[in-house]
Amino acid sequence: MLVLLPPSEGKASSGRGAPLKLESLSLPGLSEAREAVLSELVELCSGDEDKARDVLGLSEGLRGEVGKNAELRTAGARPAGEIYTGVLYDALDLASLDAAAKKRAARSLLVFSGLWGAVRINDRIPSYRCSMGVKLPALGALGAYWRAPMADVLPEAAGDGLVLDLRSSAYASAWKPKGEVAGRTATVRVLHAPTRKVVSHFNKATKGRIVRSLLSAGAAPGGPAELVEALRDLGYEVEVEAPAKAGKAWMLDVLVAEIH
Repeated sequence: MLVLLPPSEGKASSGRGAPLKLESLSLPGLSEAREAVLSELVELCSGDEDKARDVLGLSEGLRGEVGKNAELRTAGARPAGEIYTGVLYDALDLASLDAAAKKRAARSLLVFSGLWGAVRINDRIPSYRCSMGVKLPALGALGAYWRAPMADVLPEAAGDGLVLDLRSSAYASAWKPKGEVAGRTATVRVLHAPTRKVVSHFNKATKGRIVRSLLSAGAAPGGPAELVEALRDLGYEVEVEAPAKAGKAWMLDVLVAEIH
């Protein structure tokens, strides 16, 4: 099983570990593209601060993020699973998983990123600010920029099992499973059962709990149909829409009665 996650806008501090080693990150096929984004981001943030804030879409209160980006090559690096914070990651709570579940997380979780393309949770990265919606002056919109390198690398990373896609739309733009891979991909919406509406905070927290439940239970669904069974066994109310034709992803709605 490969679980595709969005990153978090807010991130923990880099800490005092050894600095980034790009060559040590998972998915080495993305290395050249990562270097290009990293170089432009560091150059941008080492120059005109107001221009950098405008490009990155940062408010005055986030001015310090520009300086953080300027020092990405020398800042301390920590496992990505410790860097990413926020609602989904608080609910997932990687640190409190038992040893077996942590190993499953290291194998199966892939976090998408405007800067790195995608990383695994044990990849050591510095704290940064660069969303997939950013349009860098030389490279352009990052969602579009990442499509070609992702198309070369991600099908192999997906292997021959289930792909559970929990990304937001901005990050889903960087790679869309196609063909046979799409047929074993499941996307998830989380709906407030009484109203059938998606609520952003509620959606992220529940997705974090879903991933935690699957990892803790040692569930290993081989495809979307098996995922539906596994989630129901774990106590989730799931409605499913199987694709009308081959080469399309499955759509799963997880219904939750309370918003929390």
